[in-house]
Amino acid sequence: MDEHDWLARRFEGHRTHLRAVAYRMLGSLSEADDAVQEAWLRLSRSDSGEVDNLGGWLTTVVGRICLDMLRSRKSRPEEPVGAQLPDPIIGRASGIDPEHQALLADSVGLALLVVLDTLDPAERLAFVLHDMFALPFDEIAPIVGRSSAATRQLASRARRRLQGSPTVPDADLSRQREVVDAFFAAARGGDFDALVSVLDPDVILRAEGGAAPAGTSRFVRGAAKIASQALMFRAAGEGGELRPALVNGAAGMIVTKDGVPATVFAFTVVGGKIAAIDILADPDRLAALDFEPLG
Repeated sequence: MDEHDWLARRFEGHRTHLRAVAYRMLGSLSEADDAVQEAWLRLSRSDSGEVDNLGGWLTTVVGRICLDMLRSRKSRPEEPVGAQLPDPIIGRASGIDPEHQALLADSVGLALLVVLDTLDPAERLAFVLHDMFALPFDEIAPIVGRSSAATRQLASRARRRLQGSPTVPDADLSRQREVVDAFFAAARGGDFDALVSVLDPDVILRAEGGAAPAGTSRFVRGAAKIASQALMFRAAGEGGELRPALVNGAAGMIVTKDGVPATVFAFTVVGGKIAAIDILADPDRLAALDFEPLG
């Protein structure tokens, strides 16, 4: 085995971890893969003999690449209209696919990624690398160009932004499924009171893409308002088939029409109530997702 093949094998041993880092940083599976590939190119061009801790070196390299990508994203003059949801990871309702297990460790639900996307890029990097991957602030500081103390403050600010947001679902997946099924049964039955009963009073709905029925909004807060819109969405979903699924490890639902996924519903169930609903119905983005685990 030559040196290049030896280095490639060592890199492959870290790929899953690096992809998990990049997905939390970017919320995009394709961009995460691009960041990991760029890390490989940088490694292959470097003097790897000078690297004592390859895993740590690659993690910081991926972090730096993702930080640059986030800053470039923030600087673009054109901004998408409405909510821009992260890429969801779809799995069978019966359990998480082993291939996705590492990506979804630490309960990386869609709602958490949405909130992470509101952070400053440096705050997001400090929080992800320290709080999710236990990287010391001394190693994160050079990436963001701050002192260790200032980097610690970045992570602290990120934590404060996350506090109070419905990002961590209940651990009982079967109970989550009961609540989600009750939501769709009430919506399809046109039962406004039953809908309100499964929604947290401060529930948030975010929707991206698709032809929303007249009178519906892309961002809604409040149980009564969302219950009203759920009844409107019922009309738009008629003729579709509901397929239970896991969306980022939590109970979700896929609406298919003529066998083709048309809408992804991600739910965050907290305290037995739905605290957040994220809806992706953009045809182009849906076409790029992996629904293979559903069969």
